[in-house]
Amino acid sequence: MNLFNVYPLYEMTPSYAKMCYVYDKNGNKYLDLYGGHAVISIGHSHPTYVKELSNQLSKIGYYSNYIINDLQAEVAEQIINQSKCENYNLFMCNSGAEANENALQIASFHTNKSRVIAFKNSFHGRSNAALGVTDNLKIKSKLNKLIDVTFLDFNDKQGLLNEISKNDVSAVIFESIQGVGGLDEPETEFIKFMSEVCKNYKICLIVDEVQSGFGRTGDFFAYQKHDIKPDIICMAKGMGNGFPVGGVLIKNHIKSEFGMLGTTFGGNHLACTAVLAVLKTIKDEDLLKNSKELENYFREKISKIDSIKKIKGRGLMLGLEFEFKVAKLRKKLIFKHKIFTGGSANKNLLRILPPLNIKKKHIDMLYNALKIELS
Repeated sequence: MNLFNVYPLYEMTPSYAKMCYVYDKNGNKYLDLYGGHAVISIGHSHPTYVKELSNQLSKIGYYSNYIINDLQAEVAEQIINQSKCENYNLFMCNSGAEANENALQIASFHTNKSRVIAFKNSFHGRSNAALGVTDNLKIKSKLNKLIDVTFLDFNDKQGLLNEISKNDVSAVIFESIQGVGGLDEPETEFIKFMSEVCKNYKICLIVDEVQSGFGRTGDFFAYQKHDIKPDIICMAKGMGNGFPVGGVLIKNHIKSEFGMLGTTFGGNHLACTAVLAVLKTIKDEDLLKNSKELENYFREKISKIDSIKKIKGRGLMLGLEFEFKVAKLRKKLIFKHKIFTGGSANKNLLRILPPLNIKKKHIDMLYNALKIELS
């Protein structure tokens, strides 16, 4: 039997990883500035993470959500404490796609409507409704196209108002910073306008923080820069540092009912322990501060390379935009310089999504490699 071949694979097989580095089966050492799509938030095999998960596994790893799991309540409390997002309730699931899927379901239950407003160049996951609100026809089947969605440009106030005033919209969903789309973000004025219009028309405003949440941008959630309070916040990726976990924060005015949502594995004991270990490390190591400081250093250092057209993003969710396609450059960084970076829908953009506890020396390594390849 063969694997179902849907990924173009790089010829590299990891055997173990430690903090910012990944080691292949031949003993080669790679600097990880991509973190597996922003998943590795506190470093590979962080000692706190390993200790807490090992301890929990020796007690109980899983039981269903039909029993009380005190760890879920602790996760909710710690997220609220660190994010300062008061008056929200938590639903735990397994991934970012599930988080967005559940968010759209919640909005439709709450408003009794179905149409969704999303934005061009968006990516929200690969389940049905999540793909429906993703702006990429190449990865959609006819099933996904049944979702009633309208795509708008960022910052198009009049277009948004025209669609919302039709009174059939259940939700507006947006990424604070587009991940796969290429690090574009809406203007603060537009986000505030969007928030106000959604309130006036009793529409759920959903913010997708799957990639940008849990400190990646220097704020706990990237939307917090804009001083709004969305109805629903979706999170995953860095939330578990590699353990499959996602979550949805739902504003208190949206009421729950038995059977409204469900999950077999979501919020299990190991998943909760992973999240708590991440939250503890973010706090103990002051990683929000590190994210902001390293962004400043990154911009100062990398801007010295003349061929870079633009540095995009915030915190440690960054992109380097060039005048040329970066696929060959990425390969050289991996195989010649042993540095992982990422691509995006913008073929001219190199994505940088490292663990939040990287140091200046790691940015220097990228700078030196780019200088060699671009000189």
